Amino acid sequence: MSSDTDHPPATPAGAAEIMGRLTGPGARFELSEADVLGTRLPVFTHRQRALHEVLHASVAHADREYIVTADRRITFAEHAAQVASLAQVLREEYGIAEGDRVAIAAANSPEWIQTFWATVSIGAVAVGFNAWWSAREMAYGIENAEPALVVADARQSAKLADCAVPVLSVEDDISRFVAARPGAPLPSAGVAEDDPAVILYTSGTSGRPKGAVHTHRNLLAVVEYHRLNDALFHEFGDPLSAEDRVYLLTLPLFHIASLHNLAVPRLATGSRIALHQGRFDVDAILGMVERERVTNWGAVPTMAHRMLEHGGAHRYDTSSLTAFALASAPSSTAFKEQLRQNLPFAKDSLVDSYGLTETCTAVAAANPQELATAPGTLGRPVTGVRLEIRDPAGEVLGEGEEGEVCVRSQFNMLGYWRNPEATAGAIDADRWLRTGDLGQLREGRLYLSSRRSDLIIRGGENVYPAEIETVLMEHPDVRECLVLGVPHPDLGQEVAAVVVLVPGATTTPQTLREFAAAELAYFKVPKQWRLTADALPRNATGKVIRTKVRV
Repeated sequence: MSSDTDHPPATPAGAAEIMGRLTGPGARFELSEADVLGTRLPVFTHRQRALHEVLHASVAHADREYIVTADRRITFAEHAAQVASLAQVLREEYGIAEGDRVAIAAANSPEWIQTFWATVSIGAVAVGFNAWWSAREMAYGIENAEPALVVADARQSAKLADCAVPVLSVEDDISRFVAARPGAPLPSAGVAEDDPAVILYTSGTSGRPKGAVHTHRNLLAVVEYHRLNDALFHEFGDPLSAEDRVYLLTLPLFHIASLHNLAVPRLATGSRIALHQGRFDVDAILGMVERERVTNWGAVPTMAHRMLEHGGAHRYDTSSLTAFALASAPSSTAFKEQLRQNLPFAKDSLVDSYGLTETCTAVAAANPQELATAPGTLGRPVTGVRLEIRDPAGEVLGEGEEGEVCVRSQFNMLGYWRNPEATAGAIDADRWLRTGDLGQLREGRLYLSSRRSDLIIRGGENVYPAEIETVLMEHPDVRECLVLGVPHPDLGQEVAAVVVLVPGATTTPQTLREFAAAELAYFKVPKQWRLTADALPRNATGKVIRTKVRV
């Protein structure tokens, strides 16, 4: 899921007129058809063409702060000068040229962001390695991406001991290089819009990760999408300007939520990033919200769970936080209601959205009013996105019919890095992306049933884990759960559940079985159960690593 928190208020009377005025012919956010990779797509007419243009324009924000951490404050002007210095070192001392890959294997830091901007501004490709990867997975990333250079922090450097590629240290080299060439000119490159700019690896919850290739066009379209949302907020009477918004960054920068939908567009809009470093700590997070007057935050459900368990949110002034999004992993309507009831900042600000690494930003988004009107929805397709539900033969399905979610837009990735077979399986000749997720459209709103890869086929019946998990999460003794298929000699698969109980709970499998049976068809009720106090294993984006869960 995308962590995009910029979803304007519910559509009031006249909203269609406002949107038409902002995106119509001659308007600032005009949408017009253009040829993109051999097909016609709606694009923002008045867009930038290369990412270095965003860096150049950012100096206009001068002494405003771009990145703040617990102990550092970096203005837009300082950031631009530091990136210029680093870019010159990369070019002149390490020979990084257009099209070369520069891998970043590090935890979140200002240096991560500076390395990204220096890389893409000279036309090279920034490759985000998952900072939770093992040494073996790092070796796979090196083999797949073939970077000319790796930038790594101390923890990741230890996993790269046998790396044949030069490795620069975040703590020593990058910190030194950002000041090594004072007065260096701002970098630029002669790239085309559809040239690769970023490679981010899919979560890899099963099988080897695939490198999703995002172009300059993709990221600059995301920038315009966020600018359009800022304009909509203004039209709907929000008193805060884009420059006055403060975005809390807690998710990894190797994820589209933090990179494409936060670090990149905020350099364009002059907003401040409050960058949390280190392990997730509720008091540190709430303290930063209070101190920096954070307005927008996208969190994974695990973080939200910890907020609930902490129980101390009311002790902090979180009144500035007016947009709170759940990102990267599905969450139930019951859990959302828990958040509204127990977190002061979630009551009227909770938003949800649906997106994938492959789509760069949200495909659909739901604001607080939509979530109240249509619980369980992920909202309507965002501006510039066409969404269809299709059957296995590729035929478009009608209202309320369930099938695969397919999307087409200027945001969709170029393809998978050096994996033409996977690319052909995901994107057709007309640039439609098959997400592999199952859902339906009702009254123009998207409802997701399940990830196709999670589907359980029991005796010929399709069983969607998300449906069962939603029911189980409503039991007061259940903290989190995972439903999965296990082999069965007669049925093919049987339904099993791993349930993490809240501390002190004494619930039994029989109790949970009866609870589920009251809400679900018999064949959906789990037959095998494992009750535990241990949290489910999750990857860096908050998704459960299903392959590591055993019944």
